[in-house]
Amino acid sequence: MAMHDVVVTGVGIVSCAGESIEAHLEALVSKAQPKTDGDMFPSYWIHPVGAVEYDKQIPKKSDQRQMEPWQRLGVYAAGLALDSAGVKEDVELKHNMHLIVAAGGGERDYAVDGQILTGMRDAANPGAYLNERLMNDIRPTLFLAQLSNLLAGNISIVHGVTGASRTFMGEEACGIDAIRIAHGRIRAGQTDSILVGGSYNAERPDALLIHEMGGYLWKKPFRSVWERDAEGGGFVLGSGGAFIMLESREHAEKRGATIMAKLEAVSSDRSVRTSGSVKKALTKAWNDVGATASATVFSGATGVAGITAEEQKALSGLASNGKIHALGDLVGHTIEAQTTMGAVLGAAQIHKGDINEAVVTMVGHRRGEGALRLVKA
Repeated sequence: MAMHDVVVTGVGIVSCAGESIEAHLEALVSKAQPKTDGDMFPSYWIHPVGAVEYDKQIPKKSDQRQMEPWQRLGVYAAGLALDSAGVKEDVELKHNMHLIVAAGGGERDYAVDGQILTGMRDAANPGAYLNERLMNDIRPTLFLAQLSNLLAGNISIVHGVTGASRTFMGEEACGIDAIRIAHGRIRAGQTDSILVGGSYNAERPDALLIHEMGGYLWKKPFRSVWERDAEGGGFVLGSGGAFIMLESREHAEKRGATIMAKLEAVSSDRSVRTSGSVKKALTKAWNDVGATASATVFSGATGVAGITAEEQKALSGLASNGKIHALGDLVGHTIEAQTTMGAVLGAAQIHKGDINEAVVTMVGHRRGEGALRLVKA
């Protein structure tokens, strides 16, 4: 069976660094401290998304209103990728285009949650009270708004991408697996175009609560991802979205598309976390994708103590002749969207001529490891 080259023909990104490739590449080069906010949810830091004119990619206000913030970010980034690929108005191509999304579990209605928790304090039968309130207070539309696959649904509705769609869940690991599956399907000839990516909204107390319960959040004055390990470690969540348009080379060339980079290979795994396991997993992924010592690395490092120091040490050896960027120092930690953030930046730098090879690495804060490699097309 003939294998097909998989190429990147479009990218879209929005984060605390802005909503254009140019803004992100400028921030990457300048090494300036990213936009942070420590007042929204004291004493926790977040990287809030910048001002976004959603009308540009989601023209109907009714569509915007029925989406949660993370969905709007994802739909917006997906639209940017379609624009970048030059297919926004190609109805037939979008009709056959596949869609793969990496997403979390939606957002909570804090008012309803608060009312239920307050009422349970005085309820004669807390269990019965909870069941009654869940059935009566959480409307069907509200419940459906929690579903992770609604991001894919909204992209289909707003942008007309109506081929087969898949939604992956599983924190950082699902982001790289989404790209791995997209790459594998195009390479095997099962389809010729896939829009893939994800989004995350950090500006929500439930997200902070979940990660704080695990002891994963950074609460001290801002430090680079690589500098946090010595002070206990932790990540700063970031709001944003990122999507890439993948095509077979034949399909892209036939329609006269501009090819930004070639997605050479993707590797993902899930090791049992012990001392040395991160280095072992990254080394395997590095070799699996055929990366070289001169590659520019876009690391999804979390800043969590232990694994981040091990990752930094491993990468310094693997990319001994290349630059290493921490995505967390640019966009914050965007969980499911983190790998695609790196893929967007790597493809953009290759297209611009700044680099010849990019490797995006991912070590999840609890589980999952992997890498993908982009090269000149």
